[in-house]
Amino acid sequence: MGGVVSGKTESLETDIVESKLEAKMVEVMQGRASKGSSLKSFNSIILKFPKIDTSFRKCKDIFKQFDEDRNGTVDQEELKHCFHKLEVNFTEEEINDLFQACDINEDMGIKFNEFIVLLCLVYLLKDKSSAIQAEPLMPNLDSTFETLVDAFVFLDKNKDGYVSKTEMIQAIDETGERSSGRIAMKRFEEMDWDKNGMVNFKEFLFAFTGWVGIDDEDDDEES
Repeated sequence: MGGVVSGKTESLETDIVESKLEAKMVEVMQGRASKGSSLKSFNSIILKFPKIDTSFRKCKDIFKQFDEDRNGTVDQEELKHCFHKLEVNFTEEEINDLFQACDINEDMGIKFNEFIVLLCLVYLLKDKSSAIQAEPLMPNLDSTFETLVDAFVFLDKNKDGYVSKTEMIQAIDETGERSSGRIAMKRFEEMDWDKNGMVNFKEFLFAFTGWVGIDDEDDDEES
């Protein structure tokens, strides 16, 4: 009985963290969407996959640097050290919220693909946090993160901070391919992890790491 109650409590706490973080993501994305996107088609996003993949893989050395015990994951204490070294002055609550949101398999460790998503969320949210962040997060990665924000804004046609199934179909229909509807549905299903019909920026990022070929297997191959 106690285990069930504990499980429900933990689930509720996770939902609250997700809601707070999602509200911040949506607010920032709505602001970015009001400025429009430089991308003109879904194909223009696909063409950027190789460059983004290369940029992601450059994060491997950063990831290894912060994986202090070399176990293939970054735990909460290691993440705090990571933020300190990057001179990102998020509060402890903000760091913990990001950790919980990106530790998708809840094993108390951030794997490589989760680490990439976390860094991109930090890039997006750093100006919304209590941090005074004038310098770029990582000069060699900021342009890649900006491309991902731009890609999401392109898909978010109604500028509400989410991508819906209709918006995804519209974006891929613009390619003019006969199989565009089927492609759109497959891509959307890959993004919509919680199956609620709306994709937030975090869900988009996790799908994107898979699209360009980054997944949590990468750590095991090189450890």
